[in-house]
Amino acid sequence: MKLRQFIIISLFIISTNSMAQSFNIGHTTITYRDSSRSRNISTEIYYPGISTGQNVAVDSGSFPVLIFGHGFLMSWNAYQNFWTELVPKGYVMCFPTTEMSISPNHGAFGLDLEFLAAQMQNENLDSTSLFFNSLALETALMGHSMGGGASFLAAENNTTISALVNFAAAETTPSAIAAALNVNVPSLVFSGDDDCVAPTNTNQTLMYDSLSSICKTHIRIINGGHCYFANNNFNCNLGESFCNPTLNISRAQQQSVTFDFLNPWLAYSLKGDTSAWTRFNDSLQNSFRINSSQRCNITSMQELHVDSEIKLYPNPASNQINLAITEEQRGGRLQIYNVLGKKLHEHLIKKDNVQIDVSHLPTGTYLVLISKEGYLYSTKFIK
Repeated sequence: MKLRQFIIISLFIISTNSMAQSFNIGHTTITYRDSSRSRNISTEIYYPGISTGQNVAVDSGSFPVLIFGHGFLMSWNAYQNFWTELVPKGYVMCFPTTEMSISPNHGAFGLDLEFLAAQMQNENLDSTSLFFNSLALETALMGHSMGGGASFLAAENNTTISALVNFAAAETTPSAIAAALNVNVPSLVFSGDDDCVAPTNTNQTLMYDSLSSICKTHIRIINGGHCYFANNNFNCNLGESFCNPTLNISRAQQQSVTFDFLNPWLAYSLKGDTSAWTRFNDSLQNSFRINSSQRCNITSMQELHVDSEIKLYPNPASNQINLAITEEQRGGRLQIYNVLGKKLHEHLIKKDNVQIDVSHLPTGTYLVLISKEGYLYSTKFIK
């Protein structure tokens, strides 16, 4: 198969069991210590609990993690609309309460988000933690306004995260726009068309255009503002009132649009629900409430064309896969991708028999590509 004949490299998606039940909302406050920076990071965490309340046990399951950065001079509780929407659907949400002063350090805030993404995976392995054996590997960085910009900083060259989502992201120092060049996870960028605080053409559009993600989407809510992504907040409202005191949309309407798109996108990106991906894209095409841009190199499993020109065994695999390399493939570049189109492995083939350790990979389906001198060979395996 000629590589130049590929307009889009066909990757793939599989459905996994999504959590359809509605969970209670548990809450805890934990101050983590980032010893590398001698920094304390106080964090408000909302999670699926066996009951509603403080420090209750986590319900049974393996829940994706969402790390959310707040806006300038905005408290985490302005984002109650997010945790009341998402936690019952089976997500853990973490809100760092650092950098809430009049002169925040954007770079430090980005590092806080990055630290929490890694720390929550440590919590999952710690038998003394409330979250022991309760967290999935899938982690998304999220944020609003300043926190949205900081989410780009945290996602830059970050191999521990699965996805990036932000809302009215504002340019930061260091630059979120520049950081986006080094972000390659699936990304969803929300804007409000009437945002005068962080206008889309000088903020989110530039960030979206800079993203190196294999699949990225930009949703611009018609008549949407800056502050309406969150609940009522005096500081945010005051700032927006100076440049756009009257919006032609209500807060409830803007949040309804946001969650109509955010829910299926997260269900696909973090839980592998392919039907959610279909719903998401159908809404992109048909909704009269938004304008959108999308660049994705992902197709459905039904559209995946696999030549089976790579001899791979065993399949299904457990701890290792073996590849019998032909003369034509020797010297080529071998790559493995997961269901989200994220590259997990790459090396130059130097011998006829290749063994690759896959024991660390979660259960799922994976695409194997070998490219050499304009030709592409492909197959898939199941673990």
